[in-house]
Amino acid sequence: MKSAVSSSLLFNSKNLFKPNPLSCFTLLNSSFIPKLLSPRSITNHTLKLPSSSTSALRSISTSMASSFNPEKARVPSALPLPAPPLTKFNIGLCQLSVTADKKRNISHAKNAIEEAASKGAKLVLLPEIWNSPYSNDSFPVYAEDIDAGGDASPSTTMLSEVSKRLKITIIGGSIPERVGDRLYNTCCVFGSDGELKAKHRKIHLFDIDIPGKITFMESKTLTAGETPTIVDTDVGRIGIGICYDIRFQELAMIYAARGAHLLCYPGAFNTTTGPLHWELLQRARATDNQLYVATCSPARDSGAGYTAWGHSTLVGPFGEVLATTEHEEDIIIAEIDYSILEQRRSSLPLNKQRRGDLYQLVDIQRLNSK
Repeated sequence: MKSAVSSSLLFNSKNLFKPNPLSCFTLLNSSFIPKLLSPRSITNHTLKLPSSSTSALRSISTSMASSFNPEKARVPSALPLPAPPLTKFNIGLCQLSVTADKKRNISHAKNAIEEAASKGAKLVLLPEIWNSPYSNDSFPVYAEDIDAGGDASPSTTMLSEVSKRLKITIIGGSIPERVGDRLYNTCCVFGSDGELKAKHRKIHLFDIDIPGKITFMESKTLTAGETPTIVDTDVGRIGIGICYDIRFQELAMIYAARGAHLLCYPGAFNTTTGPLHWELLQRARATDNQLYVATCSPARDSGAGYTAWGHSTLVGPFGEVLATTEHEEDIIIAEIDYSILEQRRSSLPLNKQRRGDLYQLVDIQRLNSK
């Protein structure tokens, strides 16, 4: 099956960036332009330049990129992509059926994780709300005190035991979490030592109303999380979101700027928005940020009060769908190869072309950590 405290990364104040004034474009020399666009230099729609012109163009391109101040497009400046502990490994996406029987759900998830690990998965991802029916009525009943652990949180106790025994990383989908009089939709990440490495509380609550289709208000029972969550694991640096979080590209951009290799979104898109947006959003987040995106959904139960779309998926850094499934219960095993990240970023150097002279993404958490 699949894997999931707030961000455990610490940032040195020396890495923080203070915004500088806007800078201007470097203009092409007008005497150079005709040489580039001369009809004799164009054959079969291909621009051919003499070596001197090519060298000059590269010099101007570099100068323009410098004047754009791409390092200032992210505040603080983006961190370099760290060297991952593993370059290649298998991820397991466990699309599970969920029932009203909590003990059964926990046992079923445990079996799925073990099966995924037996097939070579070093990282396992579970669905959103896999120990409970997805409903406002169920959240308070199935909620657990994760921090207390033990009998107060049988779902995470199982995840800790299995991750340690199998020596794998688990991003434990999400479960309802109780903290005092508040409830959260929470994803727990367990390392291969069985320790809780991070806990992400869903930041963007699913409050929608599509007339004649679906109305759901998570905010009736749940409280929104306050912290983006990125965590270093045995299988790389991972940014965590839950379902509706995937619609907000700023969160993914913050994770990319913090050096994430992979974004994981346990989710339960519905049959109204799922066909339109589920794959689209995954591919967009991967393409925009040039990293891997993995999602995991519950299997579809047409008789449930909330019907999940399914279609758990792994997307590569060029937006390519590497593995997916339909809506039935399934376990997907797919390979992640981090060496591709630098290749893709070299071929399409977005990080060097961002317009820091025109816009900025501000990571409030990092900025305030000074």
